[in-house]
Amino acid sequence: MTSAQTFTQVAPGIWTATAEIWSSLTTAVVAPDGTCLLVDPGITVAEVTARAAETRRHGWRVTAGFATHPHWDHVLWHQDLPDVPRWATAAAVAAQEATRAADLVKAEDMAPGHDPALFARLTALPAGSDRLPWPGRDVVVVRHDGHAVGHAALVVPDAGVMLAGDMLSDREIPLLDTDAADPIGDYRTALDVLEQAATAYDVQVLVPGHGHVGDAADLRRRLDADRAYLDELASGRDPHDPRLADPWLAGEHRRHLERLRGGTPRDA
Repeated sequence: MTSAQTFTQVAPGIWTATAEIWSSLTTAVVAPDGTCLLVDPGITVAEVTARAAETRRHGWRVTAGFATHPHWDHVLWHQDLPDVPRWATAAAVAAQEATRAADLVKAEDMAPGHDPALFARLTALPAGSDRLPWPGRDVVVVRHDGHAVGHAALVVPDAGVMLAGDMLSDREIPLLDTDAADPIGDYRTALDVLEQAATAYDVQVLVPGHGHVGDAADLRRRLDADRAYLDELASGRDPHDPRLADPWLAGEHRRHLERLRGGTPRDA
């Protein structure tokens, strides 16, 4: 079994596995009795199948899923996983319903073979709830709209862990919601919200949606790096960000510039 198919414990009861595409991270939040929350399952069919096999091998009982946001690579599931609520914010559920047909095409192009009947079958969180309604350990929902409509991070207070979704990556620049009225402003607000939650719950382990798990010092460095990128983007300066060495991210940066100059951004 490859490392991409194997969970590694990063904090008490918190396990992550890395996909081959975009270094995407799946997280299992496991209670002492084996109750398991599966967050953002893997991307390819083989990876999601492996996640299901790994949960069984560990003796975990998957009782809920969570999609941090409505992009296609975060709303996947597999028939080998139980038929359980797959939570997301109400805004994320509505956004995914609007783009589901196009997202299925993207999924089939990048990771073919997923069952359309299981794709993006999300359940909206109760309005105003800041806790995940599942039978396991306490999980705080931190809502914002920085990267996508209805994005949410999760904090597991008893483990000091934040699951940041597609934020605070060491590999990716801030990827803005270029359809928003104020993409940079929304992202800055989201970073503030995440920083406040990290302080309030004394976060010591950061799990991004893409990239590498970090500690509290990494979280601070990533906040600083993301804010610096946004400042340079807003001012029109050329960002000196090593993450732009990736050609794909350089292309996303050009997309940001198009949006800020009044052009029509292409689809993500």
